[in-house]
Amino acid sequence: MEVLPLLLVLSFWWSRTLDSASADSIIHIGAIFDESAKKDDEVFRTAVGDLNQNEEILQTEKITFSVTFVDGNNPFQAVQEACELMNQGILALVSSIGCTSAGSLQSLADAMHIPHLFIQRSTAGTPRSGCGVTRSNRNDDYTLSVRPPVYLNDVILRVVTEYAWQKLIIFYDSEYDIRGIQEFLDKVSQQGMDVALQKVENNINKMITTLFDTMRIEELNRYRDTLRRAILVMNPATAKAFITEVVETNLVAFDCHWIIINEEINDVDVQELVRRSIGRLTIIRQTFPVPQNISHRCFRGNHRISSTLCDPKDPFAQNMEISNLYIYDTVLLLANAFHKKLEDRKWHSMASLSCIRKNSKPWQGGRSMLETIKKGGVSGLTGELEFGENGGNPNVHFEILGTNYGEELGRGVRKLGCWTPVTGLNGSLTDKKLENNMRGVVLRVVTVLEEPFVMVSENVLGKPKKYQGFSIDVLDALSNYLGFNYEIYVAPDHKYGSPQEDGTWNGLVGELVFKRADIGISALTITPDRENVVDFTTRYMDYSVGVLLRRAEKTVDMFACLAPFDLSLWACIAGTVLLVGLLVYLLNWLNPPRLQMGSMTSTTLYNSMWFVYGSFVQQGGEVPYTTLATRMMMGAWWLFALIVISSYTANLAAFLTITRIESSIQSLQDLSKQTDIPYGTVLDSAVYEHVRMKGMNPFERDSMYSQMWRMINRSNGSENNVLESQAGIQKVKYGNYAFVWDAAVLEYVAINDPDCSFYTIGNTVADRGYGIALQHGSPYRDVFSQRILELQQSGDMDILKHKWWPKNGQCDLYSSVDTKQKGGALDIKSFAGVFCILAAGIVLSCFIAMLETWWNKRKGSRVPSKEFQVLIQ
Repeated sequence: MEVLPLLLVLSFWWSRTLDSASADSIIHIGAIFDESAKKDDEVFRTAVGDLNQNEEILQTEKITFSVTFVDGNNPFQAVQEACELMNQGILALVSSIGCTSAGSLQSLADAMHIPHLFIQRSTAGTPRSGCGVTRSNRNDDYTLSVRPPVYLNDVILRVVTEYAWQKLIIFYDSEYDIRGIQEFLDKVSQQGMDVALQKVENNINKMITTLFDTMRIEELNRYRDTLRRAILVMNPATAKAFITEVVETNLVAFDCHWIIINEEINDVDVQELVRRSIGRLTIIRQTFPVPQNISHRCFRGNHRISSTLCDPKDPFAQNMEISNLYIYDTVLLLANAFHKKLEDRKWHSMASLSCIRKNSKPWQGGRSMLETIKKGGVSGLTGELEFGENGGNPNVHFEILGTNYGEELGRGVRKLGCWTPVTGLNGSLTDKKLENNMRGVVLRVVTVLEEPFVMVSENVLGKPKKYQGFSIDVLDALSNYLGFNYEIYVAPDHKYGSPQEDGTWNGLVGELVFKRADIGISALTITPDRENVVDFTTRYMDYSVGVLLRRAEKTVDMFACLAPFDLSLWACIAGTVLLVGLLVYLLNWLNPPRLQMGSMTSTTLYNSMWFVYGSFVQQGGEVPYTTLATRMMMGAWWLFALIVISSYTANLAAFLTITRIESSIQSLQDLSKQTDIPYGTVLDSAVYEHVRMKGMNPFERDSMYSQMWRMINRSNGSENNVLESQAGIQKVKYGNYAFVWDAAVLEYVAINDPDCSFYTIGNTVADRGYGIALQHGSPYRDVFSQRILELQQSGDMDILKHKWWPKNGQCDLYSSVDTKQKGGALDIKSFAGVFCILAAGIVLSCFIAMLETWWNKRKGSRVPSKEFQVLIQ
């Protein structure tokens, strides 16, 4: 759309000379408007009508007018129409026009000494750019600028400096001359700010669609980051359409902060812009003082303004442009200046002027009329309209409105401050909410269930799920301190997130990339790839890779009492008992001992064996061996028995309390060197990528990762890897498998396993950490990081850790045997073999007793007893 300026030429045609001034005098006004500016004509007619009804200003004089519409982009036509009016006798020239024809009209007015009141305007509410009108001689300057100079450069620079922005993008519509903010661009460039420019096309939908079609996901993420801080220099209608489009296409989120600057923004535009936007919005516009007393709003001194212009509720007044207001006040100013000239009786009549003839002389009364206008002043719709020594209007007032950060649409707007050329910025634009509190902010949190970081604590049908865990405790600590609330949900695919073939991200990270969540929290590690698309807080816990293995199970051995000695040793001991018993018998047979009178014992082989066995089990013996050789033999045997029994007792105590089966895997190096136990991790996880990058790096000195990668990558990762961490834990518990995963997660699993069937190994060096993920460029990153550091410094973070990873848990984390840290009572399984031996001895004794009884009865039936033989004798 071309800039269509409006030209208003107001000529006062005076039909009589000063000497013949009477009540019949008439003031004639000629006006030239742009073809598209019909409202200027309506305001102009209203102003003339109000003045004709005010007898105190014009007394009996009446104003008549002629209106002509021209093409504002045609300077020749504008000058031609002005010459037509000069030929009738123009007393003053008032132009409301763009920069295209302003210079030509200024040159004409200076040449003809016609007071020229210039009202700069732009088409369709687009912000103004300075026209750059210059003069060589102040005495020849007959142009007065009714509208104040363009201060957009000064206001934008002050506001951006107050917000401490370092990177921003400026959007401008096709009607705006970007040279208007060249001064601002030069100053921010000197300050080291990163400023980008982009023109907004008329077809905004096509423009946004082209961005998605031509940009890769990384480029779109960088573009989204740029959009976080933006300045919109465009007309309100374009700004509304542009904001709606970028919000609906998810190019911006609630963390964005946009500044809209335009003098032509009314109250209706403000409410509509706020309703369509999200994030924080700052609106800078020109405003005018309005009387607080409603009954005085339509009165300026002794002049009454039409209610259609002064009533804020009137639809016509609500849609008025600033140039319309200045048109009204300009007519009022000229009427007051003309009245003053009549009162002072210093009127200079003017003959018709010709712009074509070379010998045409300028108006002699032009300087006097110009000085009267400059010294005068009125209070109108734009406030005080007056001129300084340089011929400009110094009175301008910018209002700065704004909202706080928020995701909801239609939130309230409040006044943040104001700016004037004299006082500068009055008010504070600092967003205090992000400095010390975030009360009223509701964050949408995405998570992935991972013990003990995030777990479901309560799941009642029809109510939102409640969560608990270490990460939830950290989030609650931040929430209690900063004052924000949050809504939490689980990532739809239950994954942390990894880049896809098309460049997009899935999982938790993908929810942040596509602006569906504000922050992400779980056992989420900080990696370079993730930091390219999202922001992370400082780490709140160190991270290292660990391995979960199943402890060697303690087998049930009924003859555990025999475990202290090897089978070969038991055989040697049994053979030694037999051998020593035989030697004792032989020594006594070669040198029989002298027995006491009435002794019933004898040195038979049976008694010798029984004696040796009794002394071995420390039960003594019944056969007195008095010979020196036998005693030497028994002394050595007793010493042997003492050593064997002591060793057996010591080893038996240890074997009955803990099974001495040690695993050969005690480190990641041990795991990588063996192939008996397969191992893996979660497919496409951060651990998977970590091992892959280390294993495939030819410059990696440690071969451990290359060996691990060969095992993990079997069958392209499908053989030994799992889709979720819980599947890996179950695979370890019920199979021959080792699970490589986050050490913190595995330690919690091992500590809280009811059977204490796990133990962990890992790397003690923490090369990464767990962090809270936020949208790229989120304003909450710094305040979250600062609070996390405070929690760590105060020791509160350690208290939260000990809640989930207690130092004295029920299970030993690092022991590979199946036992608990606290000793317990021995069970029946440990002594089953002893009872079996006793039972076997009892059964054998009963059997032998039965044999002896049978044998004695049989022998007694064949051989007479001794009593029977004595009787016979």
